[in-house]
Amino acid sequence: MSKSLKRVRAALHDAGITAEIVEAGQARTAQEAADTMACHIDQIAKSIIFRGEASGEAVLFVTAGGNRVCADKAAALAGEALGKADAALIRSQTGFAIGGVSPVGHVNPIRAWLDPRLMEFDVVYAAAGTPRHLVGLNPADLPGLAGAVQADFIE
Repeated sequence: MSKSLKRVRAALHDAGITAEIVEAGQARTAQEAADTMACHIDQIAKSIIFRGEASGEAVLFVTAGGNRVCADKAAALAGEALGKADAALIRSQTGFAIGGVSPVGHVNPIRAWLDPRLMEFDVVYAAAGTPRHLVGLNPADLPGLAGAVQADFIE
């Protein structure tokens, strides 16, 4: 079992949350994940990471799978211009590789916002630390797990 997957399991355990982690084969995109889980694409919680241009830090936007982050709205929430986060920044701040970034279990604190669309479902699925593993979560648990604030940042 990968270190990333173990870290997600530990974060869920530490939060007192029992959640099933599923090996999903290929789930690098929201559509692949939704097809694998036989669910609506918006039930996939995508972790989108940008680089704060002033701070140099990664910032996280957890969005419903069918939604796109509006750069202007996201920058307003972050309080700084946002740019593309490279693989090294994502790995150093979250501990995850691109394609497997979970909203939980990061190795360093990260500022995070949550798409309210996710709250409309009984269960949502997020990456569990690898591009092949998904975890089913009660969306009501996401703000606390991810340290995320619900906000409008969608196009």
